[in-house]
Amino acid sequence: MTNKIYHLLVIGGGINGTGIARDASGRGLSVTLVEKNDLASGTSSKSSKLIHGGLRYLEYGEFRLVREALIEREVLLRAAPHLVSPLRIVLPHHKGLRPKWMLRIGLFLYDHLGGRKLLPGTKVANLHTGEGKNVLKSKFKTGFVFSDCRVDDARLVVANALDAQARGANILTRTKCTGLKQCLDHWEATLTNRGTGETKTISAKCIINASGIRVDEMVEVALGREQENHLRLVKGSHIVTKRLYEHRHLYMFQNPDGRIIFAIPYEQNYTLIGTTDAPYELSDGPIEISQSETDYLLSAASEYFQTPVTQNDIVWSYAGVRPLYDNKKQNASAVTRDYVFDLMDEGMPPILSIFGGKITTYRELSEHALKKLRKHFPDLPKRWTAKSTLPGGDIDGADFNTFLQTQAQQYSWVPDPMLLRLARSYGTRLPLVLGEAKSLSDMGKNFGGNLTEQEANYLHTHEWAKDAEDILWRRTKCGLHMSKQQQQAFTDWFKDSFT
Repeated sequence: MTNKIYHLLVIGGGINGTGIARDASGRGLSVTLVEKNDLASGTSSKSSKLIHGGLRYLEYGEFRLVREALIEREVLLRAAPHLVSPLRIVLPHHKGLRPKWMLRIGLFLYDHLGGRKLLPGTKVANLHTGEGKNVLKSKFKTGFVFSDCRVDDARLVVANALDAQARGANILTRTKCTGLKQCLDHWEATLTNRGTGETKTISAKCIINASGIRVDEMVEVALGREQENHLRLVKGSHIVTKRLYEHRHLYMFQNPDGRIIFAIPYEQNYTLIGTTDAPYELSDGPIEISQSETDYLLSAASEYFQTPVTQNDIVWSYAGVRPLYDNKKQNASAVTRDYVFDLMDEGMPPILSIFGGKITTYRELSEHALKKLRKHFPDLPKRWTAKSTLPGGDIDGADFNTFLQTQAQQYSWVPDPMLLRLARSYGTRLPLVLGEAKSLSDMGKNFGGNLTEQEANYLHTHEWAKDAEDILWRRTKCGLHMSKQQQQAFTDWFKDSFT
């Protein structure tokens, strides 16, 4: 009896890896995905939580990337209306920086490049009136209000993994690809379970190298020799502060260095501020925000907000490293955010490495990746994901507000803030989470932040949550709403329950 040869082995459980696994599985390919840590444990959960076209990329001539991203906003709004929601962005005019005419032209292009249908267009705003008055310094009188979307980035990754699994993919977390051997027409991969140390070998016709900041290293594992480095690593850091203003619009601030930062309503009670563009090397050590980055964000935000933002306002911070393709730009902000494929298949089984990309365009990237492999899979069915919903996203008319009202009637015993979080996180999969519960007491212990035993059990059983951190900071953001003591109590309970 011969061992099964999978069509694809996907290395990397971020948004690109899970997106490709989902797309390929839905076209009938046999897929195994391995992730050495947790799903979305790297860059994919460290984003600015936005589905956006990238207004500032227009300055660098990235018109195709911006157009593709603008189109994808509405595709994802329909596919996952629980995870992706419309967002209005306020861009104040700052005298001495980009002139109004430039902003008007950029926003006109932004409104029309992507065939916008669902989202409202740009408006001129008086910043001294309405709900935003007294938020910014008085010198900021006028601005523009335009549209993008917010997203729960880590849950979007999990949703793609769930759909891939439902369509036949094998999803292995805490599993590292520790060896690749070329055979005549396929690869033999050694997979090591990082928890038990157990190893196994599987075969695959093609390797998808979606290993993020380690993508060059994985090519070297495959070839057994050093390769030219194609990566430009750029660290992006964010701070989370207590809520700085009451309304739900995002602010987009221009800075004298040409960069922009966002101030984003986050998790109901907080404001998310980011991001930075700092060069990073793998030898630099832990990926975390530096004091200089923190100072930069505080200073940039304080330039605009009427009340200065200080170190004491910060409640949490995080940093991620973007694995961008090195287009030899000296300025880190000018390094392309577009994705680049490197297909190696001359005299060897194919290995497709992925450089760069944005969470907004992951679905298009997945389609393009499979297009690159069509000569190796000539009978590959047509594209299908553009009109398909993600798990939890099959909401009538993609109308989340009406869906939430329906859930409030059905689960009247769930407090409104808790129901909003659960509906946003799970969409139509909410009954799987609540199970047979008829009251809060049926949900078991409440650990704080409305995180219950019932939900934690669901996440461990159905969503690959193997560690308390997976739940506190990725499957949910409940850790942000819990005290250190509550976080530790949950960690102790999780260890006792599942190890």
